[in-house]
Parts: sequence; structure tokens; C-alpha cells
Amino acid sequence: MQPIWHPSPNFGPRRDGLTPSLIVLHYTGMRGAQDALARLCDPASEVSAHYVIGLEGQFWQLVAEESRAWHAGAGAWDGRADINSRSIGIELVNSGAQPFPEPQMQLLERLLRDLMARYAIGPAQVIGHSDMAPERKEDPGPRFDWQRLARQGLALWPEGLGADRPLAQSCAEIGFPPASPDKLLQAFRFRFHPTGQGPESARDRQRAAAVAESFRRASAQMA
Repeated sequence: MQPIWHPSPNFGPRRDGLTPSLIVLHYTGMRGAQDALARLCDPASEVSAHYVIGLEGQFWQLVAEESRAWHAGAGAWDGRADINSRSIGIELVNSGAQPFPEPQMQLLERLLRDLMARYAIGPAQVIGHSDMAPERKEDPGPRFDWQRLARQGLALWPEGLGADRPLAQSCAEIGFPPASPDKLLQAFRFRFHPTGQGPESARDRQRAAAVAESFRRASAQMA
């Protein structure tokens, strides 16, 4: 699996000797790969990613893995900031309102298997941009199939319900940073409860408690 090298000037060294321990998935917010590549390689944009995957499974690398791509921005996960220094960023060409086609998903799965094996990254450490920045971001959005990844051990998707307890408490245990109630609910639903609608419900809270318990078990196994 060899990507097309398409270098971006938008990168720097990883800080404090950090190496990748997270993978962050994004959508580009654009329909076409060339527009996305142009933006991610424009010095004025000050954004980039390590990899871009097109709708038909095309595959570009913009930044070397040992370098810090500028894909995550402000945010945190599991109490850790500077996500750029801790992660590999993967952009999926998608407008945000379209399905993620089969060739694109197949290439993503191959890339995730490779990265997770090389950096010893567990399923609980594969996250979406909206997970770590719920106040600012919505990608990869409600149409992304996290369950598909979980069936292959490439992400975490717990089943079942837990106790009815505060959503913010469960979300903090999962890894979400503090956010306003509406944005936190949106981010949680995008990732773990895409059928949820309307105001926060007991089902949202029970689902979040079950997810938190699964994340606790996954963290203990990685320790």
C-alpha cells in the first residue's frame, strides 16, 4: 500500500518527544480531492494532514508520520491537549452530506490496520475530529460508519445500556473534553448514538454510561 507523495509545507516537529498514540479521522468538507489537496498544501491555510483518501480509494500522503501535521487544532482527548503532536491525521474526501463510498472505506481500513499495528494504537484511540473538539467540529459526522470499523477491531463501538447518570460525567470518562451541553450531546450522538434526536434523553445517558464502561476496560487493557 503505497500512497502518492503530495508534500504539504504545513507541518513541524512533534513536541516534547511525543509519538503517535491517537488516530484522528476527518472529512474535508469538499466534494473533490484536488480542492482538498490544494487547501491542505496552501501555506496560507495553515492546515494539513498526514493522509488524504479520495472517494475512489485514491491515497495521498502530505506529511511524514514522524512530523506534526496541523489537522486537529484546539481541543483535547482523555485529558491530553496538543493532539497534533500525539496523532496521525486522516482526511476523507467528503462534503459532509454524502455517504462514504466502499473504495474509500476499504482503503481507510487497510491504512488503519497498518498504523495501529506499527504504533500499538488500540481501537479506543481511533477518534473523530468532533470527539476532541465538540465545540468547533462536526467531522467525520453522523454518516460515518463507526460500527463498520468496530466490527474489524479498528474502533470502539460498545453495545447495550448502562445506568441513567449525567451525560457529561460519562462523556468525560470516555475522553471528550468539556463542552456546552448541546455540543457535547451532538458530538456524542455523532459518534455513538446516531439515531438519537431531540433533547437529551435517558437513552442518551444510558448509552453514554455503557460506552464509558467499555472505554474504561479498553484503557485497562492498554495499560
